[in-house]
Amino acid sequence: MIEGQSHTSGIVLHKGPEGQSETGIWICTPGFWNCHVTKDEFCHFLLGRCTYTHESGDVIEITPDTTAFFPKDWKGTCRVHETIRKVYMIR
Repeated sequence: MIEGQSHTSGIVLHKGPEGQSETGIWICTPGFWNCHVTKDEFCHFLLGRCTYTHESGDVIEITPDTTAFFPKDWKGTCRVHETIRKVYMIR
């Protein structure tokens, strides 16, 4: 955590064999932290607003109905401005 004190919650809807894949709903309150994606992740954001900044400087602005893909080993920061809710799939 770089700034703030985010709280997360959610539910895992499905977990594949040996934990190789996972699908669920994730909720996170405002905060700012370093982010390292360890497996490919596809997300559809339902609520809230946040900014992902890749270590290269590329910025992804997230608002409701944004769809994003974060490849394995994506590194950067995440700043949640307004509590977010997303549906995700990790493989």
